[in-house]
Amino acid sequence: MDQERLALLALHMTPGVGDYLFKQLISYCGSAEAVFQKPKGKLIKIPGVGEITANSIKEKSAFSNAEKEIRKSEKDGATLLFYMDKNYPSRLKNIEDAPALIYFKGNANIENVKCVGIVGTRQATEYGKEQTHKIIEQLIPHRPLIISGLAYGIDIQAHKHALQSDLQTVGVMGSGLDIMYPSAHREIANKMIHHGALLTENHYGTKPDAHNFPARNRIIAGLCDALIIVEAAEKGGALITADIANSYHKDVFAVPGNLGQNFSEGCNKLIKTQRAHLYNSVKDLEYIMNWTVEDGQTAISAKQQTPDWSQFDREEKKILRVLMEKSPIQIDELTWRSELSPGILASLLLNLEFKNAIESLPGKTYKLRT
Repeated sequence: MDQERLALLALHMTPGVGDYLFKQLISYCGSAEAVFQKPKGKLIKIPGVGEITANSIKEKSAFSNAEKEIRKSEKDGATLLFYMDKNYPSRLKNIEDAPALIYFKGNANIENVKCVGIVGTRQATEYGKEQTHKIIEQLIPHRPLIISGLAYGIDIQAHKHALQSDLQTVGVMGSGLDIMYPSAHREIANKMIHHGALLTENHYGTKPDAHNFPARNRIIAGLCDALIIVEAAEKGGALITADIANSYHKDVFAVPGNLGQNFSEGCNKLIKTQRAHLYNSVKDLEYIMNWTVEDGQTAISAKQQTPDWSQFDREEKKILRVLMEKSPIQIDELTWRSELSPGILASLLLNLEFKNAIESLPGKTYKLRT
């Protein structure tokens, strides 16, 4: 068993160590093993570490549970992805409050060029179910990864229609991988493992407590490029997800509904308050996101382009190299991949536009100019 990964999981399971402090400790100490080797006096000097947390770390009581957890995951066929791992979802790496650890079970291409989140009320009407089916059907030519939360109503409709349309779909859970909630969706979840994935930040045995679901919603918002709300009351999880997605600078869409209908009020309000684009058909998504069916080929051809490097400085070349790997790309991911501050990046992108090297697209997205 890899001792560093065992130490990482043990640190993550240590009482008092949340995601933020976990990342802080790794940043200060260099590795999880080094955290446990640090004297208590030095641990307390790290911002966010109090005496109780330092004592918990020094007790190393989480190691036995961490070892059991790794064995469970191996038996279950799940992968543990820490935020510093290469195969940790790149879209989540851009987010400050992203989980330090996720459990991933399945074969989904989490780095799909296009990722669409679809969420809504648990009490979906026939109109909502029909609209969800229509959205999935119109998205088929784009071959996106469909992301939702496995809940009753709109969520499960999105997963079900994605599977029927041969689109990979990821269910983000508010419990451990071993506790299916709701249990009625176990059959669809099992199918998703073979044509998509189940994903959670929760350890095995974690029950689907209410406070886990707003946290789950931030992962749905973080993983998608575009989030579509289909039927939502004025208050509820779908609107929380929409607000989180907006805070992450994602493009949010809402399907309008009949006036006076309870489960249309949330979507209509999002559109009215300009917190969501109006969604009538896939053409709205294509326009805002600047998506075409040929985007996959565009991404491949972008890698093959060889610009005249002599006209660019060192930092501009860094941006162009990122765009040669992935084009189009959203500004948040470009910031992370280029390792440039937002202010400097904005100035450099403007210079590259003047040099006709790149093109600015709707949705805070950039691509190499062809």
